[in-house]
Amino acid sequence: MKVERSTAQWREMDAAHHLHPFSDTTSLNEQGVRMITHAEGIYLWDSEGNKILDGMAGLWCVNIGYGRKDLADVAKRQMEELAYYNTFFKTSHPAVVELSQLLAEVAPPGFGRVFYTNSGSESIDTMIRMVRRYWDVKGQPQKKTLIGRWNGYHGSTIGGASLGGMSYMHEQGDLPIPGIVHVEQPWHYKHGKGMTAEAFGTLAASWIEDKILEIGADNIAAFVGEPIQGAGGVIIPPDSYWPEVQRICRKYDILLVADEVICGFGRTGEWFGQQHFGFTPDIFTIAKGLSSGYLPIGAVLVNDDVAATLAAGGDFNHGFTYSGHPVAAAVAYANVKALRDEGIVAAVHDDTGPYMQKRWHEAFSGFAHVDDIRGVGLIQAFTLVKDKASQTLFDNWGEIGLMCRDIFFQHGLIMRACGDHIVSAPPLIISKAQIDEMISTAVQCMQIFEQKLKERGLA
Repeated sequence: MKVERSTAQWREMDAAHHLHPFSDTTSLNEQGVRMITHAEGIYLWDSEGNKILDGMAGLWCVNIGYGRKDLADVAKRQMEELAYYNTFFKTSHPAVVELSQLLAEVAPPGFGRVFYTNSGSESIDTMIRMVRRYWDVKGQPQKKTLIGRWNGYHGSTIGGASLGGMSYMHEQGDLPIPGIVHVEQPWHYKHGKGMTAEAFGTLAASWIEDKILEIGADNIAAFVGEPIQGAGGVIIPPDSYWPEVQRICRKYDILLVADEVICGFGRTGEWFGQQHFGFTPDIFTIAKGLSSGYLPIGAVLVNDDVAATLAAGGDFNHGFTYSGHPVAAAVAYANVKALRDEGIVAAVHDDTGPYMQKRWHEAFSGFAHVDDIRGVGLIQAFTLVKDKASQTLFDNWGEIGLMCRDIFFQHGLIMRACGDHIVSAPPLIISKAQIDEMISTAVQCMQIFEQKLKERGLA
């Protein structure tokens, strides 16, 4: 919208009328929001004219980068031809059919059926209903319980927030809902001290088996996990973890679900995180990179067995007004095709991903209060620690992280603090020169951060 107002006017209007997600409204309104006005490539500009390097690809989603006129043109053409029609009542339309075919091509073998949603949170809620319906049709309606992980994130709807393991979310709204339980996350740095990565990965997977035995396999519908826990702080499990999780799920006849909302569409250098870690789920959820955030769209992909079982049950009484929205589907098609045909995913795997990981580890390893430096492809993190030698974390988890994040913001670089984890996931189109720019700014910010720790007596 081309409305000429001052930053102060926009802030005043925002404070008066706009409720922001995951925000303390009073505190936010006192500080005033930053007004983002336009973007190009990996950069944003605010209403004061400041150029900002977006090290988080929006909210882990703008894989293809900002300002793609071809995607805007696709949206315009589709709006003019068919702005909307639903996929209820025995109808479909070319945009959603073409997208479904393309997803079947880029997905791992065996995933040929797609159910459309409008977000990752809706994909998770849809998946919950799917797995419970699956066992109903199989004649085992008692298999209702889903296992998630503490510190996992699966959205903020009632189902998604319940399945996620964020205690601060559970405190609001009497969550989790019945039928959802959790196991500890596979964070080697905190929970596997003194163990090899391989041994810890096997141990962490065994916690799932322990929970299955505690509740009874006949009552468990599925285990659900992000290949890499994103909002939990980019927790990357050891290579031994996911294959062992798959073995356990198969042993006890439990569905395995991968939440690919963040990892999907090239973030790890593979099309999906499951391919990086070498496991095969029965169901996986997608959103974010599906359209690179250009329009809201999500989906659930199911394997042939799940698809056939749901079909055998007749009506699946679930869906949304905008399931498979034609404009969102058309833009998603163009986005996925570009990620493939322009070699963007391949470049992350072969070129920019390895370069980022090399630079990331080199740049931060010398800081006194940075440890557990980690990453895959173009998703990476490190943890702020009080003492490296003893692996002691700071008190009041999250306060130091926010202090560090604000320094990045003040210097034109968007990084995210997840507790005291500092995380980054830039657009997949980032070049090596831009990686160098990002790392150089981040190093300067970390120098300022460690000086502030000394000044405040925290170091």
